[in-house]
Amino acid sequence: MYNRRGFLHASVAAALIAIVDVDVARAGDTGDTLDISGMTLTFEDPFDDMNISAWGPGTRWIAHTPWNGDFGGARFSNPGTDFPFAIQDGMLRITAARDDKGAWRSGLIASVDRNGDGFSQQYGYFEMRARLPDGPGVWPAFWLIGKDRSKSTAEIDVIEYYGDKPGAYSSTVHVWHRDGRHDSDYARIDAFGSASPGDLHTYGVKVDSDFIRMYFDGKLVWKTKALPEHRQPMYMLVDLGIVEGITKMAAADPSFMFVDYVRAYQFR
Repeated sequence: MYNRRGFLHASVAAALIAIVDVDVARAGDTGDTLDISGMTLTFEDPFDDMNISAWGPGTRWIAHTPWNGDFGGARFSNPGTDFPFAIQDGMLRITAARDDKGAWRSGLIASVDRNGDGFSQQYGYFEMRARLPDGPGVWPAFWLIGKDRSKSTAEIDVIEYYGDKPGAYSSTVHVWHRDGRHDSDYARIDAFGSASPGDLHTYGVKVDSDFIRMYFDGKLVWKTKALPEHRQPMYMLVDLGIVEGITKMAAADPSFMFVDYVRAYQFR
């Protein structure tokens, strides 16, 4: 867990290119109903092209966590020829595969670089539309990290899907304090029913000063209180992880995650 969040790494710098700040007084309880018609689109990547570099600057995404921390059973790779990223059928394809030495490699994208430049936003609605891989060993995710990590790391896991636990996914909020304390809340989202994670679904989170609300295909599936550490600009990450454990031996090689779009909206 600490490797994923970079808890032991230096904090991300405060510089920022694209940041949308919302006054706390305007960002109170926005209600459980999701209505994007009352919001302003502030970020959109439909993945018509690939705007990813290893570390930036100047690209929409970088291919690593800004604190340069890998996690799980796969290392995250720089963009190359069709690996780990490619545009296929109008979507971003992220591939996890073993290299010639048998080690897992995969892909992650983050919307700010290690200098803090890129897209982050305080409050609003963040959404990914994607097709997820299934089966043991795969661990796709869409998550947010607070930009200010000087005293703690604030995290919102919109979706973590563990393929060896089919039928549902996990949503979690964390605050990892520098003094070792850890605050968290968790829900197991039994949303798929007769559907499949391999179908296109939307996974979203609405954050205001009071609550963090999770949405599956536009419907509220979980709600928890926002902690003070979550009341700051947050940036987005998408990755296809591989679990660290025996189940990674059973993961399909290669495995694919398809991302149709990532969007963010600001409250008006």
